Amino acid sequence: MRVLRLAHHAVVSSWRERERELIARGVDVSLVSSKAWNEGGVMVRLDAEQDSFVAGAGTVGSHPSVFLMNPIPIWRELGRRPDLIDLHEEPNSLITAEVLLLRWLRRVRAPYVLYSAQNLEKRYPIPFRWMERKALRGAGAAYVCNVEAGEILRRKGLAGPAIYIPLGVDLALFTPTDRTAPRADAVVGYVGRLEPHKGVDVLLRAVATNPGWMLQLTGDGSQRTVLEQLAVQLGIERRVEFLGHASGAELVARYHALDVVAVPSLPWPGWREQFCRVAVEAMAAGVPVVASASGAIPDVVATAGILVEPADPAALADGIRQALVASTWTELRARGLQHAEDFTWASVAELQRSMYDTVVGGEVAALPVAPPQVIVVAYGSPDQLSGCLDALGDELPVTVIDNSSLAEARRIAEQHGARYVDSGANLGFAGGVNLGLATVDQNGQGAADILLLNPDARIDAASVIAMQSALRSAHNIAAVGAAQTEPDSGLPVRVWWPFPTPWGACLEAVGLGALRRRPDFAIGSILLLRREAIDKVGVFDERFFLYAEETDWQYRARKAGWTIAVADVEATHEGGGTGGDPRAREAHFYGSAERYVRKHYGSTGWAVYRFANLAGATVRGLVLPGERGAAARRRRGLFSKGPIAVESSLS
Repeated sequence: MRVLRLAHHAVVSSWRERERELIARGVDVSLVSSKAWNEGGVMVRLDAEQDSFVAGAGTVGSHPSVFLMNPIPIWRELGRRPDLIDLHEEPNSLITAEVLLLRWLRRVRAPYVLYSAQNLEKRYPIPFRWMERKALRGAGAAYVCNVEAGEILRRKGLAGPAIYIPLGVDLALFTPTDRTAPRADAVVGYVGRLEPHKGVDVLLRAVATNPGWMLQLTGDGSQRTVLEQLAVQLGIERRVEFLGHASGAELVARYHALDVVAVPSLPWPGWREQFCRVAVEAMAAGVPVVASASGAIPDVVATAGILVEPADPAALADGIRQALVASTWTELRARGLQHAEDFTWASVAELQRSMYDTVVGGEVAALPVAPPQVIVVAYGSPDQLSGCLDALGDELPVTVIDNSSLAEARRIAEQHGARYVDSGANLGFAGGVNLGLATVDQNGQGAADILLLNPDARIDAASVIAMQSALRSAHNIAAVGAAQTEPDSGLPVRVWWPFPTPWGACLEAVGLGALRRRPDFAIGSILLLRREAIDKVGVFDERFFLYAEETDWQYRARKAGWTIAVADVEATHEGGGTGGDPRAREAHFYGSAERYVRKHYGSTGWAVYRFANLAGATVRGLVLPGERGAAARRRRGLFSKGPIAVESSLS
């Protein structure tokens, strides 16, 4: 396979390990890099003598998203007709637009993949927004170094899947020394740019709290002078060394001189730490890490280091103090060395090669997502609830919203390991769902997809996961329903329905309802909602007390450009509505229909819808025998008075 990769940062030789490992796996890689780039506050020039696969290109501009390359090397490589183009650049960048333009002019039809580390959702100004949208819609896939970046790309319209591929570290270079404990005169270290968002001032203040610590700072940047002055103000200038930039063996030697590495990054307007390579390098070199719980740092450090609150010198100092306790230091060192094995360039190249093969060959595995959170809104007798939770099992997290405030419902929920929430009143289905969403968010699961499950529905966890696979099979699916059958007869339950419309009511009034079979929305008895769609479309409209809540939400999702699907899984639904009184059931049903039509078609649309139902019910009431005629006459009376008015009289 012939792959053209473009990466402006490949000026650093150690950052071309990905390409070397890909070549070792049989990939014919051609790499275009900038001839010079600012790395760690220092201008680094491309040294490509040992790597024949890399070509340098002059650049105009220095911002990672606002620069262009000399097009000649790119044009030349495109002439070799690659099988795949790998743009290791953000989708919104000028260089991405430049390469895609050259691809079009060169008439190269090879698919392309993009890279992103951006873990803050930003709305870029025109034309960058247009360039980003165009790039995402044409990409075969995107690979990301943190999970949130993938979610953001999907929300912005990525056509292909997002693949998590971490950055790598050369474990042949970053190796530990033979040490068993921290030094008595501890040396704390920092490696990275000296910029405000990196929080080095917080580290200086933390070091000032302990007169026995030395501090070595590797790197350079715009804040160096400010930090030097701060060290003087804090009276620690004799204990702080500004060592400047280092790479390769010199950088490894600096890690070996340290007892602990601090990563004090700050949440900053427009920026969050996107990966934290320094933490992995330090762990591979056998140095414990104390880091801010900011951005992607917790995912990278995991349990192999100590995480502290950002922007808190006291918390950072306490974390460093803990890490320097001999027993803790030894344990953190061992954990770090083991954890660093997850970030080898060999493992990165395996993931990259797999992505290449599947993009060129067809199917690509999607970015792993958390299992769905299940919300069950219960009301009335809790008899059905136990069977529902029995069928679901204990593999998925469940929240039961009880609109009846029954002790028995609490007992059943807790017996099954579900979170129980007493709503305190009958909020209706929409209100219960929204309370469930708020509860899930408050408990730290705000990124999970949501399964809405009626107590009288039955589905197992494996079928729910199958529904999620269907949900995540395309970037624009907002909701997935489930194929269902009646538990006693085994007959299929109708799960697809057309949206209510004034003209649809007219067709039904003249007996042509069979023409209205469009699969517009799926019933809400078992309905899996995509988290990104909830964030975009909003929560349920609580004006719909019972019925039409899911219809309204799916209509809004469709209007916003999302699609709906139904998964072929094994599930049952008993139904039963609000109970045995058909008058109450019909009043709630048509009351919600009135709200829906008024909301989306206005008073004129409602007038047409109401007249059509009145006319149709009048004729059917006259000609149909038995219960069918009686039902038609009830519906005529309902629409004569107005469904909402009748519904209100029941309360």
